[in-house]
Amino acid sequence: MSPSFLVLAILALVALAYVLGSIPFAVVVSRIMGLSDPRSYGSKNPGATNVLRTGNRTAAALTLLGDAAKGWAAVWLASLAVRHWGLPGYAVGLAGVAVFLGHVYPLFLKFKGGKGVATALGVLLGFQPWLAAATVATWLIVAFATRYSSLAAIVAAIFAPLYYLFGGNIAWRFEGAICLAVVVISVLLCYRHQANIARLLAGKEDRIGKNKGSAEKGHPGPRRRSGGRKH
Repeated sequence: MSPSFLVLAILALVALAYVLGSIPFAVVVSRIMGLSDPRSYGSKNPGATNVLRTGNRTAAALTLLGDAAKGWAAVWLASLAVRHWGLPGYAVGLAGVAVFLGHVYPLFLKFKGGKGVATALGVLLGFQPWLAAATVATWLIVAFATRYSSLAAIVAAIFAPLYYLFGGNIAWRFEGAICLAVVVISVLLCYRHQANIARLLAGKEDRIGKNKGSAEKGHPGPRRRSGGRKH
């Protein structure tokens, strides 16, 4: 493979991963299921946690699954390209970062996306399933102990690169490009949670399971159709 073709192939892979990450499953699922646009209520974040505010657990679960699946798929496609098309190994790390960037700065939502927790999990699962399992376990422990979803995500993001670093060549084969990708994703995920960090420090962050009144910032229920008859 010539150097110029190699560069084009890597750029094409990164672009594909970014576009894949830009698919806003929160918005897509909400429209299909007749729910309000998740950008119009709650945190206005197009993610599974905000979709859950509608009370529709199926929609939230489908959003979570879709966001995680696109992260895994981008890494899987990059791994295939490395094995069968001769792309360098670092292409997998680039694809992981690109799909995450696609979610938090999506092309289809004017670069205003979600916080990336589910997509980051999918990327970690593609990188190394045991790394994803350790990170999920960390989230569950912190979330159960504190009942703060955001704090659990932040702590899990901080520990993910440490898990990869110290588990390298013990639980899995260490790759510098993958380690760097995990660090970049973790830093970006924490950055996306800066508002949550401020609320945590101020003691104003909502806990898991806290019910909000329907009058707060509007009720995130089914969309109302305009132009209908009044009965």
